[in-house]
Amino acid sequence: MTQRILFTLTAMVLLWQTSPAQASDEALQALMDQYWVYRLQESPTLATRAGLRDFNHLLPQVSPLDRARRLRREEGFLDQLRMIDRESIGQDNRINYDLLAWVLERSIDDKRLNASRIPFNTFSGFFTGALRASYGVAMETEEDYRDYIARIQEFPRYFSENIDNMRQGMQEGFVLPRIVIDGVLPTVQAQVYDNPDQSSLAEPLLDLSDRLPETVQADLVEDTRDAIRSYAIPAFRELVRFLEEEYYPAAAESIAVSDLENGEAFYAHQIRVYTTRTDLTAAQIHELGLSEVARIREEMDEVIETSGFDGSFAEFTEFLRSDPQFYATSEEQLLKEAAFVAKQIDYKMPEFFGRLPRLPYGVVAVPDEIAPNYTTASYNGAPIGGIRGGAYWVNTFALDQRPLYELPALTAHEAVPGHHHQNAIAREMEDLPDFRKQLYFSAMGEGWGLYAEKLGIEMGIYNNAYEHFGRLSYEMWRACRLVIDTGIHTQGWSRQQALDYLSSNTSLSAANIRAEVDRYISWPAQALSYKLGELKILELRARAETALGGRFDLRQFHDVLLGQGALPLDLLERVIDDWIERESAPSRL
Repeated sequence: MTQRILFTLTAMVLLWQTSPAQASDEALQALMDQYWVYRLQESPTLATRAGLRDFNHLLPQVSPLDRARRLRREEGFLDQLRMIDRESIGQDNRINYDLLAWVLERSIDDKRLNASRIPFNTFSGFFTGALRASYGVAMETEEDYRDYIARIQEFPRYFSENIDNMRQGMQEGFVLPRIVIDGVLPTVQAQVYDNPDQSSLAEPLLDLSDRLPETVQADLVEDTRDAIRSYAIPAFRELVRFLEEEYYPAAAESIAVSDLENGEAFYAHQIRVYTTRTDLTAAQIHELGLSEVARIREEMDEVIETSGFDGSFAEFTEFLRSDPQFYATSEEQLLKEAAFVAKQIDYKMPEFFGRLPRLPYGVVAVPDEIAPNYTTASYNGAPIGGIRGGAYWVNTFALDQRPLYELPALTAHEAVPGHHHQNAIAREMEDLPDFRKQLYFSAMGEGWGLYAEKLGIEMGIYNNAYEHFGRLSYEMWRACRLVIDTGIHTQGWSRQQALDYLSSNTSLSAANIRAEVDRYISWPAQALSYKLGELKILELRARAETALGGRFDLRQFHDVLLGQGALPLDLLERVIDDWIERESAPSRL
């Protein structure tokens, strides 16, 4: 209440001293600054990624009291935002207003639904976040290492709070399915090491700053080992015990989130969060997916015909899954092939983009500790001020499940022109409010990644029928997600039905298919963002090409599309429409 009174008084003073438009702009800036400080204080790992060292010794606090406090603060921020007259702020500032409102509304919904009762999925979670919380952070002083050690010492408290939240979920019927625990347990069990040096948390010991005296280095090595041995490993051991003895017996038999307590409302919330659209129901998304699957299947059949293969669709996909020519024989070969594809695309980037980021990226193997249950690849951005660039993670586990013909599409999505390009551009923007620089919206981000795969056709990165089929298989994979995710969570689909559907429509390996379906089960609606985001970007490009005709500039379109950082799809559409209007103005003719 005090916060609201102070904000009201400040706004009144601004209105008295300045013009209404200026006062509203200044009030909005003050609120955005307050919100950003709040986010840094409440999320130490976000602060680390943002290059702020003040909270490098902490992990988030996630108890019910913390959630209630955050809910009150964010409701207060939203009230304050609504006190600002949106129509009186400058045109350029309205996107900041709308974006802050969108972020606050979705976050408030999440806290009211208490989504923290399920704090992990097959892809990521609180324990993987803790392991990677300080990844890439520059450590040069003794204080840097002491902060790192203190963060490791936070593991028992942080894990215990998440376990308590899961216990609340058990009491209230809001739990993950057993099949998900079956997949995640080996990853958690693998963190219970006999030797602390085996943990990925020991990696900073391999590269201690030589600026420190040898005696200090020796102390830091021993103290880090002791922190891993005394705090991190026991926290994982307790998590294993909890999952095996308490959570698994209470886990859901059903794989549909709609069968959980308040599950239908939760799934609707998840659709809004991940697709950033409110105009589509689960049933409409399912039908759209079926339509896309049919369209892409026709293109796949055409590629099979042009390849010269004599056989059916099923026989062709089995050929791709089983012929040794399509698979690397060593982890090193797979990583080198991915790196070669990446550099080929790098060479072509200036033809399609006017603005290129300064931040480099590398091709890195998915960590062994999570690889068996991890997806085929991902992108991991670098912390601001860190010692590493962006990381294009490639899964080298089970090489016979990682076909080489998929690498061009995979690289376009995760590295360039996909996630690395998009994320690096966003973090290097200097004129965005601070709260926007670390935002990520799955619909735009993953939609851009899928669009990048298709852009690869124009870039000439697909060299033969197999690589073209690999791209179509990836597009089909994302179209199938619309069908499978909604099928599982709203239409009673079984896990086997989902596995069969993905297998019969793509050339994905058995390991990828299993990991993907379990991901959809454990992470409702996230998988919908890819195809829906891509379709919106393609729609906006077609609109611009039609409106501008010969004046359409693809490089400029891409720069404008990415030039505001991460946005929900409706705000992205507004940005492109405004650009089309400017480019169509008589002065441009």
